[in-house]
Amino acid sequence: MARVTGIGGVFLRSRDPVRLAAWYRDNLGVPMSEKGTVTFHWLDTATDAHPGTTTMALFAHDTEYIGEPHQRTMLNLRVDDLPTLMAKLKARGVEVLPDTEDSEFGRFGWCVDPEGNRIELWEPAEGM
Repeated sequence: MARVTGIGGVFLRSRDPVRLAAWYRDNLGVPMSEKGTVTFHWLDTATDAHPGTTTMALFAHDTEYIGEPHQRTMLNLRVDDLPTLMAKLKARGVEVLPDTEDSEFGRFGWCVDPEGNRIELWEPAEGM
């Protein structure tokens, strides 16, 4: 059967890709190349306790969850220590949204990149 087997990537429009790549590298530790690309190989980082998954989810067109109405996509980045990362981002002057959320899936927090894209930071619950 011909079918989708996973998410191959997330792509963002950018007014200044070099600057935005540096922001993701410097503030979130995303190992982006100078050209603004990174490939994560889940097999390299997956463990039995943290298998490393990627989720695709659809939201209603009028949701506020993804950010401002003009933002059509939102990155969800796995993190290993949400409170420490959020504090680090605040100290660097990154816009960090004040609310966090705890759920059965783990802990969530949000920040905004220099181009106004809302980013969801996710510290997975044990076993996710």
